[in-house]
Amino acid sequence: MTKEVSFPKDKIKILLLEGLHPSAFNEFAKKGYTNIDSSKDAMTEDELLNCIENYHIIGIRSKTILNAAVLEKAKKLVTVGCFCIGTNQVDLAKATSLGIPVFNSPYSNTRSVAELIIGNSIMLLRKIPEKNKHAHEGTWLKDAKGCYELRGKTIGIVGYGHIGTQVSVMAEGMGLKVIYYDIESKLPLGNATAVETLDELFQRSDIVTLHVPGTPQTKNMIGEKEFAMMKDGVIFQNLSRGTIVDIDALKKAYDSGKVSGAAIDVFPVEPKQKGPGFVSSLQGLENIILTPHIGGSTQEAQENIGIEVSVKLTGYIDTGATLGSKTVPELSLPLQQNTRRVLHIHHNVPGVLSEINSILSKHEVNILAQYLKTNETIGYVVLDVDANAADIEMMEDLKKVKHTIKARILY
Repeated sequence: MTKEVSFPKDKIKILLLEGLHPSAFNEFAKKGYTNIDSSKDAMTEDELLNCIENYHIIGIRSKTILNAAVLEKAKKLVTVGCFCIGTNQVDLAKATSLGIPVFNSPYSNTRSVAELIIGNSIMLLRKIPEKNKHAHEGTWLKDAKGCYELRGKTIGIVGYGHIGTQVSVMAEGMGLKVIYYDIESKLPLGNATAVETLDELFQRSDIVTLHVPGTPQTKNMIGEKEFAMMKDGVIFQNLSRGTIVDIDALKKAYDSGKVSGAAIDVFPVEPKQKGPGFVSSLQGLENIILTPHIGGSTQEAQENIGIEVSVKLTGYIDTGATLGSKTVPELSLPLQQNTRRVLHIHHNVPGVLSEINSILSKHEVNILAQYLKTNETIGYVVLDVDANAADIEMMEDLKKVKHTIKARILY
């Protein structure tokens, strides 16, 4: 049965930025969404302010910033997709207050990042960047000085989440001893061992790798004091967020020999687009690998991310499902036949649901199913009612309910 929707799919305008994988476009097309504008580049705030009010869906990666001013201007915006792990490029508090679900793909590139961590570890322990540089310059630097096997070394994982645990499993398979630290109690995989403090992890690890979010609490969490605690000759890696490490402190630690090699994939300030313009105090150092935020940039990861986020976005538009949302409370919803579906997003205060039900009763609307989920800020109600019940007058009354953010008929 084809359902009549409140807003035809060909009228829903979609903006996809930053060169998303074709899988995203294919997924939208499969679901009947073809009114898509796209760009391989990010957009600046001014560019967004000039066009955002035309779009119902926007898909971005990590370079496009959706701040409060942009979201406030986006009067038609229904949902946002972050085609990456994080959502720190979106003002989530503002999106929440506007009732805009924000979706991301927190797990799709974990394997890609973990593989790069292991690969970097081997390259740095063997001083491959240095030898590669000299070979290109015509110098035959054949020696074993300062070069070591991976097997038997201890890797310390800071942050034992989805990527950290994947690194743990792969590292153990390569013969590494695994220790980890997390602010939450986490069940170890394999023979990994939790340590009680970061200090202990730093003191015991031959390789330190970071897998924590970029928050005010983690800003510059690794500085001169932390490097001083580490083993002499430690291998250090950051493929998480650029704000976590004091880059100047890392350079000092490398220059002193405390750090024998490092791999850095994320930086406090990163260029908005491909091309020239990247500057770091770590440039030119022989046994340091610098990569342009490509930890999760494999074809497999990008394809999976494109599918996962697009499925979440179209799922919300088609059924109202918000599973995986970072803003609106999460609801997984069945598709009901011979009904009309009404969505109501409101501030989470007492009495709203009672008022909604009173309005339905006033309009003699029979409720076939009702779904409700709240978080500390907002509530989300989905109502399946008789197919011929929901009308314009009822919807106008629902929109007048005190503390309403959004209300609409989905189909």
